[in-house]
Amino acid sequence: MKRLMSSRSHQDCGFKEDYGRVAEFDAFPFLLVMIFLRRLVQLSVLLIHAGWWGVAPSPTDEGALRTGHGEHGEPGHQEPHKDSYSTFASEFLESRYLSDDGYPFPTAPPVDPFAKIKVSDCGVTKGCIRYGKPGCDAETCDYFLSYRRIGTDVEFELSADTDGWVAVGFSSDKKMGGDDVMACVHDDNGRVRIHHFYNVGQWAKEIKRNPARDEEGIFENNRVTCRFKRPLYVPREETLVDLHLSWYYLFAWGPAIQGSITRHDIDSPPVSEHMISIYKYVDIFMPSTAYQTFNSPLCLLLIVALTFYLLMGTP
Repeated sequence: MKRLMSSRSHQDCGFKEDYGRVAEFDAFPFLLVMIFLRRLVQLSVLLIHAGWWGVAPSPTDEGALRTGHGEHGEPGHQEPHKDSYSTFASEFLESRYLSDDGYPFPTAPPVDPFAKIKVSDCGVTKGCIRYGKPGCDAETCDYFLSYRRIGTDVEFELSADTDGWVAVGFSSDKKMGGDDVMACVHDDNGRVRIHHFYNVGQWAKEIKRNPARDEEGIFENNRVTCRFKRPLYVPREETLVDLHLSWYYLFAWGPAIQGSITRHDIDSPPVSEHMISIYKYVDIFMPSTAYQTFNSPLCLLLIVALTFYLLMGTP
C-alpha cells in the first residue's frame, strides 16, 4: 500500500514537473506574440502621429488646427479651425482691422493736413495760372491752377471758389469738345475726389480709367482745393493726352449734386491764351470778367471822357 502511494506520489510529482515544463513551453511563444503586438501598436501610433503632422490641414477639415496670433497678440496660440471657408475668410478680414491689443482700428486712418499751395514758387519751380482779382493767390482767386514735373509725373494743384467741383481740361483748340479733363469733386460726405472726364461736345462723360494718383483734397472756406499726380506719358488713347505735348488749358468750376458735377458757373469758361508747355514754368494772371471790363483801356478812356463831360457840362 505504501509502495503504491509512493509510486503514485512519484508519478504525481513527475506529472506536475512535466506539466510545468509544458506550461512554461506554451507561455513563451505567447509572450513573444504579445511583445510583438505591443511593438506593432506602438509603431502604428508613431506612424499615424507622424502622418498627422506631416500633412497640412485643409481650412475645411473638421478638427484641423491653425496657428494664429494668439489672444491679444501672444504667439503660439492655436485654436480649432471652423469648418466654413466663409467663416475663415471673415475671421481673416476681421483680424486685419484689429490692432495688436485686439481693438479695432478707426474707420479711416488719420491723414496729414493738406499742405497749402505756395504761390511764391509760381514761375520758379512750378507754373501757375490765376483767374480773378488782380494780385489774388490760391486762396482768393476765383480759379487757381499750378503744375510742375516730378520725375515721370506731373503734379497739379487746383483751387476754386465753389462748393462743388474744379477742373482743368487739355484741348487742341480753344473750344469744348474732344478734351481730356481732370476734375476734383466735393461729395456729400465732405470728401474731395479726383475724377477723369472726356468732353463730348458740351457734355462731360466720366471715364472709368483714371490716371490720377497720390490724390489729396479738401473743402474749406467754401473752396474746393486738390492736389494729384498724373503720368507725363500715357498710352495713346482718345480720352487721354500726353502731357509732354503743349495744349490749351480749359479752366472750369461749378456746383455739384450728390458728388456729380453740373454746369459750370460761367457761360464761357476761361481758356489759356496760348498753348501751355509742361516744360515752361509761367505765372499767368487772367482777370475775371468784372475786372476785364474795368481794366480795359477803352473803358478807362470812356470813363475819363464821361467824367470830363459831366464836370464841364453841356454848352
